[in-house]
Amino acid sequence: MEERELLHTDGLSVGYHGKELIKEIGISLKMGEIVTLIGPNGAGKSTILKTIAKQLQEICGSVYVENTRLCELPEKELAKKMSIVFTERITPELMTVADVVAMGRYPYTGGLGILTPKDEAVVVQCMEQIRISPLKERNFMSLSDGQKQRVLLAKALCQEPEILILDEPTNHLDLEMTEWLEDYLRRTNLSLLMVTHDRYFLDRVCSEIIEIDNRQVYQYKGNYSYYLEKRQERIDAK
Repeated sequence: MEERELLHTDGLSVGYHGKELIKEIGISLKMGEIVTLIGPNGAGKSTILKTIAKQLQEICGSVYVENTRLCELPEKELAKKMSIVFTERITPELMTVADVVAMGRYPYTGGLGILTPKDEAVVVQCMEQIRISPLKERNFMSLSDGQKQRVLLAKALCQEPEILILDEPTNHLDLEMTEWLEDYLRRTNLSLLMVTHDRYFLDRVCSEIIEIDNRQVYQYKGNYSYYLEKRQERIDAK
């Protein structure tokens, strides 16, 4: 049976202020797949992620979450299907670690944002999984960068998404936590679209690598070693 396609793009072009940066971006993300965008700094990788996460408007074409256009999907419905962790840090005032993680439950709460016992149980479980329970009463802004990254991952997992979008997810994480994230992805069949330069992650978890270089898009089914081999063939053929 063919795996369910959770996200795809159709003739997608991205950019800022109506100006096209990269065009004809074709991404398909099926259940359990891990697709990675790579390329030099400033190539537009984060711009693609932000467009797919509905933080930037498409210049042309469309993003679909299953069979619904992204622009037609209500925010709470999108948040139940997709969670994101970007490199820009949130700066919550006077919020504890537990408060920040609990923000991931907002798609499931009513207008007052009151957590049910089930919501509270999910928050506790996610903090335990990411091993931040001892920090739960700490002010988020007092944490180290590595601790903040763990908290934001816990918040993203608290949404119970099918799609996880990560921008440099292993920045500030130690090897133990990177290995945990790898194992978690394998166990849960969660679909991941990410930007990373982490060779460990690229070699071990990728289903597909999409290279963005000089406004061109090159796609390779396989891990980083396969990508290097095929990229060299592409260069030699020029």
